[in-house]
This record gives sequence, C-alpha cells and structure tokens, in this order.
Amino acid sequence: MTLSKLVSGCGVFCYLLLAVACSSRVPAVTAAAESFGPAEVKREVAEAEQRLQSFVGFALYDPELGQMVAEHNADKYFVPASNTKLFTFYASLKMLGDSIPALKYVSWGDSLIFWGTGDPTFTHMDLKNTLAYDFLKNRPEKKLYYVDAPFSSTPFATNWGWDDYNYYYQPERNVFPVHGNIIKFYKEEGQSFTTTPSYFKQNIVVDAAAARGGNAFVRGWRTNKITYRPRYAAAKFSIEVPFITSPEMVVTLLADTLQRDVELLKAAVPQGGKIFYGLPTDTVLKRMLQVSDNLMAEQLLAICSGTLSDTLSVENAIKHVKATYLADLPDEPVWIDGSGLSTMNMFTPRSIIALLQKLMLERPQEELLPMLAVGGRPGTFRNIYKAEVPFVFGKSGTLSHVHNQSGFIITKSGKLLLFSFMNNNFKAPTADIRNEMVRIMTEVHDKY
Repeated sequence: MTLSKLVSGCGVFCYLLLAVACSSRVPAVTAAAESFGPAEVKREVAEAEQRLQSFVGFALYDPELGQMVAEHNADKYFVPASNTKLFTFYASLKMLGDSIPALKYVSWGDSLIFWGTGDPTFTHMDLKNTLAYDFLKNRPEKKLYYVDAPFSSTPFATNWGWDDYNYYYQPERNVFPVHGNIIKFYKEEGQSFTTTPSYFKQNIVVDAAAARGGNAFVRGWRTNKITYRPRYAAAKFSIEVPFITSPEMVVTLLADTLQRDVELLKAAVPQGGKIFYGLPTDTVLKRMLQVSDNLMAEQLLAICSGTLSDTLSVENAIKHVKATYLADLPDEPVWIDGSGLSTMNMFTPRSIIALLQKLMLERPQEELLPMLAVGGRPGTFRNIYKAEVPFVFGKSGTLSHVHNQSGFIITKSGKLLLFSFMNNNFKAPTADIRNEMVRIMTEVHDKY
C-alpha cells in the first residue's frame, strides 16, 4: 500500500503516527540540524522582522527538554487576533462537559417554557445540527414560550469594528443564536438566489442602478433591511450577512423555522430547569478552531459563564478562567473577547507557549492535534504547510496589520515543538508575512 493511500484511509491520527514513523529513519542529529540550531532560528526571525518592517514575537519550545529553543521578543505583548481562540478552547475544555447544553426548559401543563444557554449551533447551516430543533418541534405541549435569559455582554465586544457589521465574520452575540445569526444568500449560475432563513425575503429591496462598487448585499446600519445590488453579484455566489438580534427576533425566527407558535414570555427564568444537550463539545470546538468561527468562540465563553451563574457573560467567563486556570502564566493576558476580533486583546508569545503546554495536559497528543487547523488540510491552514504527512497543527490569527500563528510542529527528526510566531504593525501585504513565517517554520521542520 502506498503512503498516500494509507494516509487517506486513516485520518489525522495516522498522520501523527506516520510523522513519527517516517522521522525515525532520520538521525536525531544531522549535519543540517547542526547548521540550523537555536542561534540560526533566532537570526532568521530577526532578519525577517527587519526586512518586512514588522514587530515580531517568536517563541519555540521543546517540551521534552522543558526549555525554550529560541526566543525573540517573547516577553512583549502582541495583538493576537484569532490566536485568542486557543484561550477560548482551553476555557471550554476546563469548564464544559462532553456535550453542549443546547437549551433549558420546564414543562407546566400544556406549556413548555424554554430559554437559551448561548449554544451557537441551533439550525446551524454548516454543522447541520437539528437536535434542539427536533426537540422543540416534536414537544407534546400545545404552547411554546421563550424566556430571554439574562445576558450581560453586548452584541459587539469592546473595540470590534463597527463598520464590519455587514460581514459574515462579525455576527452579533446573544443568548439564543438561530441559523448562526446570519442570513445566507445562495445562487447557482443561471438561477435566482435563495434566502435562508426565508423570513428575510420580505426585507430585501433591489437597487439595479447602484453607482458605487462594493458588496452585492448591504444591510442597513441599524436595521435588518437589505439592499441587493445585482450588478455587483457574481454569476454564482454564497454570501452571508449578519442580522440584528433581539428576543423578539429570536421568537419570530423560531416560529418561522419550527412552523409552530412561539411566544415571548417576559418573565424571570424559572427555577429548576432541565438541560437538553446538543452536539458533542469537541465537534463545536473543532469547528471554531479549524475555520476560525468567531460566533462559536464568543458563544462558547457565554456557555462557560452559564456554569457559574444564571447570567450569561463572556466577560465573567474570561475573569473566572484568568483567576482560576491561568494565574500562573508568565505574563497576565489582556483578554477581552472569545474570538480575537477585538484589537484590545494582548498576549505574549511565551504566555501562548505556556497555554499550549496546558492544552497538552488536557488531551493526549493524538486527540489534541487533529482538533486544530492542520497544514494542507481543510481549514485556515489549507493552503500552507502542504505535505503528504502533515507537520503543523495550530491556529492562525489575522486582522489589519496583524498576522500570527501558534501551535505545534513535528520535525523530520521526530521532535514535537511548540511555537508562537506573532507579527504586528506591518505595512507589507499579509501574504508576504505569511510566506516568511511558513518558510522559517518549514525550515525548522526540515532541519531542526
């Protein structure tokens, strides 16, 4: 059997075994490795920083030796962007069980009263989750009442870009997301576009004479009215636009989706509610990490906060995790949100290394690494680190003038290393920054 057939048949776990097996044929110390030691790694990072006029933080750690291999500005704070999701990942592993609580409910006579837990997967169009939908759809009670649970976080976190409200990656946070809090417009060539949820069809107006360039679908700033501009639409497309959330909108969409009457009950959350569980937690975590799903990240912290009190709060979850599980980090994180959309988040590379070490204590390597973005495989690393046997497993993070990667790398000599490679305040194209990071980390893989 060829290596490629073996890999395709056994999944990422086999990738890890094959990586170690193939590397066992390489001597632990080679002439190439001798010429690419810690000093050379640090020199290449520093030269890349100067050449691209970037502010670079770098940390490469050997867990077997229990020490840093190379550091560059590892104690300096950087805007992490979506590297923040590694912290959300850790919080979820510490605070959530095997399955996501999808909703809570009590049954009183012919009425079912239910409320949200923060679960972002209800009728999610990519995860294809219908568990909570089927539960509500098939309940024997005649009446469904929705109670809006206390939620102390705002729809947008501190320092999110207000002008990104129209883009798929910045949906609003709330207690009970429906359809991922986005409207999906889909069109095949030669056909009319579809709208999901269909409720929003009535909100669309067409502007065939739009004179300015831009997006095919533009939602109003503080309204769910949407303008469709066909001259800026491709022949086929799949476009997602967030909608403005509210308890009333939740009830409207639930009734439209369930094809059952759902009423908003303006009352306190009842005591003694039962929990209906949805998807496995790992399924949601993997989705968040591999495609860098921002709503998943935000809502996971909201769910975490629900294990502490009846009030859902991203901020409360962060405060608890910092005090309880992360008090021993080398540098206290400035942690604002779950996704990394806020430019006020700040972490140091050496603290990210410490977090990666903590993740290794939560899950064995063969379970942990496949949950992350994998080089050359579907996800945010799909176009980089391409190899028959994957060797990079991690998380990227990108904002304007920010591009970072942190995670794990398996070298040809069989070593597992932890790395955090952070770039801030650069003017060069992000692709140039990414290519330089990939070049250096591939050299670490090949020669170290």
